[in-house]
Amino acid sequence: MSITLNSGFKMPAIGLGVWRMEKDEIRDLILGSIKIGYRHFDCAADYQNEAEVGEALAEAVRTGLVKREELFITTKLWNSDHGHVIEACKDSLKKLQLDYLDLYLIHFPVATKHTGVGTTASALDDEGVLEIDTTITLETTWRAMEELVSMGLVRSIGISNYDIFLTRDCLAYSKVKPAVNQIETHPYFQRDSLVKFCQKHGICVTAHTPLGGAVANTEWFGSVSCLEDPVLKGLAEKYKRTVAQVVLRWGIQRNTVVIPKSSKVKRLEENFQVFDFSLADEDMALIKSIDRGQRTNQPAKFWGINLFA
Repeated sequence: MSITLNSGFKMPAIGLGVWRMEKDEIRDLILGSIKIGYRHFDCAADYQNEAEVGEALAEAVRTGLVKREELFITTKLWNSDHGHVIEACKDSLKKLQLDYLDLYLIHFPVATKHTGVGTTASALDDEGVLEIDTTITLETTWRAMEELVSMGLVRSIGISNYDIFLTRDCLAYSKVKPAVNQIETHPYFQRDSLVKFCQKHGICVTAHTPLGGAVANTEWFGSVSCLEDPVLKGLAEKYKRTVAQVVLRWGIQRNTVVIPKSSKVKRLEENFQVFDFSLADEDMALIKSIDRGQRTNQPAKFWGINLFA
């Protein structure tokens, strides 16, 4: 199952996110997920594992496990490289061992102090607050993103963690429209207005943290996982599925792309088995009723400033 982007290219409705994957586990996880059926992989320069992902993808193609044209590879421009978009993209392509990207996203709508292409450091001032570069506009960054398309290095370009205001601005100044807005959205943080705004204007929404971050985000950010919600547990029993499968199916039925992350093969298999059942309209409405407006991924923990304030 896939969604056709406004660029004309098809994006698989489920992918595998590689954030926080241990480098020594990546080869087996990537190759194993391809065998399960995954074709969409969500990467980022900031995850610091593009080289390991690239090795695994190259092996998969070299051994005939999959063809390059069957894969959909996303990676992202880091905040400190807004003034060095082309160089940063080429650096990611080299690490991923690819000639082109299927999708390149602006990771966050903020330019920060440049620390060297590919280093993805977040420079902090003496008070531990993120050093934001106020000389580079998001429009300037977008112009360079558009140039990547003209150069043939990237098939589709998009944004990430943009709200309605910033998405509207991007639509106004762009020549090549953003194909995707990747945002945190899950049953406890549904963001229905933003999702509908993007979809109304031809922008596909990709849900990062589609399961609410589960244990990892609880440990990092102290957030509450929706996977323990009694409503979702009840629906899992009703459909004879795991809670995660119900949540992912909900995301797909919202016409969003979901990119769950797991380092366990059993979970990878379960997360992919969401195309042989549907949630009834009344159950979609029931899930809508449990929204808490609760963000679980909060980088202010590392940056000393809440950019979502």
